[in-house]
Amino acid sequence: MTSLAPPFPARSYAFSPYTACHNWIGGAWVPAASGETLPVHNPRHGEVMGHVAMSAAADVDQAVAAARAAFPGWRDTPLKERVQVLFRLKALMERDIDELSWLVSHENGKVLAEARGDVLKGIECLEYGLSLENMAQGEQLDVSRGINCSITHEPLGVVAGVVPFNFPIMVPLWMLPQALAAGNTFVLKPSELVPYGALKLASLLQEAGLPPGVFNTVNGAQPCVEAIVDHPDIKAMGFVGSTRVARALYARGAALGKRMLCLGGAKNHLLVVPDAELELTASTVVASAYGCAGQRCMAASTMVAVGDVQHIVDAIADTTRKLRLGEDMGPVIHQAAVDRIHRYIDEAERMGAKVLVDGRRVPAVGGKGSWVGPTVLDHVRPDMPAGCEEIFGPVLSILRARTVDEAIAIENANPYGNAASIFTSSGAVARYCIERFDAGMCGVNVGVPVPREPFGFGGWNHSLFGQGDLTGYDGFRFWTRPRKVTSRWALSKDATWMS
Repeated sequence: MTSLAPPFPARSYAFSPYTACHNWIGGAWVPAASGETLPVHNPRHGEVMGHVAMSAAADVDQAVAAARAAFPGWRDTPLKERVQVLFRLKALMERDIDELSWLVSHENGKVLAEARGDVLKGIECLEYGLSLENMAQGEQLDVSRGINCSITHEPLGVVAGVVPFNFPIMVPLWMLPQALAAGNTFVLKPSELVPYGALKLASLLQEAGLPPGVFNTVNGAQPCVEAIVDHPDIKAMGFVGSTRVARALYARGAALGKRMLCLGGAKNHLLVVPDAELELTASTVVASAYGCAGQRCMAASTMVAVGDVQHIVDAIADTTRKLRLGEDMGPVIHQAAVDRIHRYIDEAERMGAKVLVDGRRVPAVGGKGSWVGPTVLDHVRPDMPAGCEEIFGPVLSILRARTVDEAIAIENANPYGNAASIFTSSGAVARYCIERFDAGMCGVNVGVPVPREPFGFGGWNHSLFGQGDLTGYDGFRFWTRPRKVTSRWALSKDATWMS
């Protein structure tokens, strides 16, 4: 296999097979030591695009050894030279944006506009990494007569990231720009369901001039992840996925003295009050709930209808019914997700929820693939699974509250603390809610309150295990450690307690 990944040929939704996905270690494509592979399915068609290596501890050892060998040279490369690789990567991603977008669409199932958004947001995260050459200068101060204190931000060494299936390009680029610009070498474990985004990133980084071994990928499932967490030469790890796994990995890594930052799941609440603007609210709630087929931690999975907002609920249901499967919304990732989402809808209906829009019995687009239609559940209670658990699919659960305080209490009672929004025309109501939400990312008349760079991404409570945000300047601090230097060169006639 050549060192550059072959171009992905598709420029439509028509099924297209792709290449075998090996590990990228030390600047070369390497099969898993066991020879084991897993089929990679296109969710829209239910057909196999290719096969991905299934790695274990021996493969992780090989990747870490390559990263460890590359670290001294990369660490000693000046920051302004390191970011030149990121500049070239940005240009290459912009050159290949159509290919990358279609690749994401085929391996993940997103419609093209959403796939393109994944790539564009990844480029935005990359742009922030480019700014570090101007932002990451160390602080210094003459703290006493003839005494100077300074701080430099030093790389940790070999670091790692484990990322989910829902954003194959963007989420790795939450981590890579800051980690690489800081002088670390990196081992990435992409989701085995969507390994091709990482394959293309490896190829583009090589084309951009990144030295061999600075960036490596190992593909696999749970044994591969556990080997990464346990490896003594990996100094820090970022993770994005479910709360169950985030909590377990954080505990496992922290017990080993490893720096861990693990982003978990979400149950985001959108509060809608009677003075909310009708068209804006209806369209924004629908876009938030069903964008990326609801398979994102920022999806508006729960709406709290406060007081008499039936006209808005009706408009949301009408707007939802107009969504076109295959054009406005893609499939979910696989059949197991279809079955899980159906169980949530079935159970909510049995427990008394009203199904306003039913996505369970929609025909598969093209007769195959893993499809669930957009679904609206009304009169959901917080004790129903659909009202308190992360569904991760195209289901909007509507809860009812009499007052804003009651709605805030519903939001704050859920164990997650990822995101919350208020839809209102009143600045006083908006401020009242924002100041009381127990969530790390909040919005006013915004359905997906994702902070744009340079503001960091991260929730609270059971949505985050670790300290700080994964993106922005918090991310740079996570992948570095401060070195404090106190120097005395100028001799002074008078003295202080320091001298």
